[in-house]
Amino acid sequence: MKLSDFISLSVEEKKHAVLNEGILIAKRKEPGSFIFLFQVHNFYVEACFNPDSKSIQEFRMFYHSTLLQSYLDTIRIDDLLH
Repeated sequence: MKLSDFISLSVEEKKHAVLNEGILIAKRKEPGSFIFLFQVHNFYVEACFNPDSKSIQEFRMFYHSTLLQSYLDTIRIDDLLH
């Protein structure tokens, strides 16, 4: 699946694709939501989950690894350096 194919899917189809074809690689918390980062084939998908409504509110898709910085900043490597 290409990113353009994913974009054209309905919300339900996107949920299915992320859960069945994606690999969960990170998560982070923002005020009022959890953001789950998946790799789906050769692109990334952020699924923004609202814990109050228990639903995915938004999908954000991208190719560029530069947008992974907010996840990389949370990885502690101090123990690996000693």
